[in-house]
Amino acid sequence: MTTFQEYARYYDLLYRDKDYGAETEYLNHLIQTHRPGATTILNLGCGTGSHDFMLAEKGYRVTGTDISADNIALAEKKLADQTSPAGGLHFMTADICELRLQRTFDAVISVFHVMSYLTDNAGLRAAFQTAGEHLVPGGVFIFDCWYGPAVLTQLPATRVKRIDADDLSLTRIAQPDIDFNANRVAVHYELIVEEKQRRDVQRIRETHRMRYLFQPEIENWLGCTGLELESSEEWLSGRPLGPDTWSGCFVARKRPDAPDEY
Repeated sequence: MTTFQEYARYYDLLYRDKDYGAETEYLNHLIQTHRPGATTILNLGCGTGSHDFMLAEKGYRVTGTDISADNIALAEKKLADQTSPAGGLHFMTADICELRLQRTFDAVISVFHVMSYLTDNAGLRAAFQTAGEHLVPGGVFIFDCWYGPAVLTQLPATRVKRIDADDLSLTRIAQPDIDFNANRVAVHYELIVEEKQRRDVQRIRETHRMRYLFQPEIENWLGCTGLELESSEEWLSGRPLGPDTWSGCFVARKRPDAPDEY
């Protein structure tokens, strides 16, 4: 699984145009619709914590986890820099396939395509098992992923993103390489970082391997780990899934009769 060692320091700048406020409202709506009165959240793959801070502002007690120690360090710095730190907000470095906190939550979330970074069946099952074991009976697991029918209909293409900041200029080139037999896309990133004053240029190359998923396999892996699919829709819009839905959102519930461990 990608650990974003070099990428992490530019994470917030690369995604500064991401509407975390709208996404947090959407997550809050899903959580309260499917688990009314929920107060505790475990975030698997929290990045630098942007969703977590906004969820904490809504009164949730949130534990954010990420495999990247650099991402967690940035999240903890944000928390330390707050003039009024959010109570009940904690971060930790962890592999979501192995995490065991010995406590349960009303909701487990995993967004920004974290599940698609799990490119083999063992990893995907392990992450679903982590979610299930950290949920109270009847608790909900909300996650998004690359949705297979859209990936195969539209096909990934080379994309270029440019960002101009006060002291930096970033250019990110993403070149995809699709493996149709493995349901995977290797996205080869080249990040060109120019420090304006020193005119220093750095090039960072990382490959992010992504798996696109289909609803029947999602239902299968959920069922193997004590969860059952409750609803599915396009991320953020709520529209039905279709061949133009690149990002699918799924809500699963922990069965009341599910064992604590699998």
